[in-house]
Amino acid sequence: MSDATAISREFEVRPADNLNGYKSFTAGSFSFTRDEYFAHISWPKGRHVMAIDAFLRALMRDVAWGFFYGTVNFDGVFGTTNLYGQVDMFAGRYNDAYRQAGTDWQERFESEELMDIFKQMVSDWTVEGYDPFAAPMETAVPWGKKVGANDQAVTRQRVTAQRMVGLPGDTPVRTDEIGYPVNRMFADVAQDQPTVEVEPGFEDEVGAFNLFGYLSRSDVTWNPSVCSVVRESLYCPTSEEFILPVEHGNDRVEWFMQLSDEIVWDVKDKETGNPRAKVTMRAGDVAAMPADIRHQGYSPKRSMLLVWENASPRIPEMIESGEAPVNPVDF
Repeated sequence: MSDATAISREFEVRPADNLNGYKSFTAGSFSFTRDEYFAHISWPKGRHVMAIDAFLRALMRDVAWGFFYGTVNFDGVFGTTNLYGQVDMFAGRYNDAYRQAGTDWQERFESEELMDIFKQMVSDWTVEGYDPFAAPMETAVPWGKKVGANDQAVTRQRVTAQRMVGLPGDTPVRTDEIGYPVNRMFADVAQDQPTVEVEPGFEDEVGAFNLFGYLSRSDVTWNPSVCSVVRESLYCPTSEEFILPVEHGNDRVEWFMQLSDEIVWDVKDKETGNPRAKVTMRAGDVAAMPADIRHQGYSPKRSMLLVWENASPRIPEMIESGEAPVNPVDF
């Protein structure tokens, strides 16, 4: 495996090829090309192929999430690990077979530099009509030669409230008037808002909103927004349909609260990818995802999930040193 302490700063965007019309990209020792069906990733010790729809959905989340917490596995081979200011990009790092064969590879980048190349890639490789944020039945397909683009979709900004949705000066509650229609799957969700009577002088400090109505108007899947912030405690609700496009490797405990319908989770060991559990969550269920696993969810019908995160930057170091546990509770 390469020395991940070295910071790579070599990037290249090569002109579109005459056959398919897509640009190719280089970041450090990694090269990325696409054809009509596949994304091709190569590094000094190997190469990997992913279906282009799966690759674009994963790449879109890595961009939208700012590399997220911990590790974003695009699949069982390729992904990124967020070091909060820097990021490791790897192939085979969390795959036993690659590591045993000595074909794994990892390089470290400045986050802003790698993010720039990822944004260019998702923009160039997303064709007209395809939305990598959408459920498969809500979008056209990504296959074929380069035809147009869909920058309106791939440049969406993740919603991040600073204290709570709906409070004065913060993120507005979603409505038809500001361009958020109710999703086809949530037509039966009530849209009335709670009535709040506030003592004079506290108008900027007390509020409430209909969370189910808010989520029913989400125009993306598997993209948690931040709807409330209390110090380092974040409530991040999201609407889920089809498959979580990545296997998320935690660097802290995540709490999941299933608000509607059902999600089935594959839970694997973070380091090896070996299976650890199969978890089925139905409305009302609560589960904790430990800090030493990776997880991927399957939602057969669009569902609502509330993810509770502790955003403290100290947690990964505390877990690594043993000061904080990987499980929130031991039975």
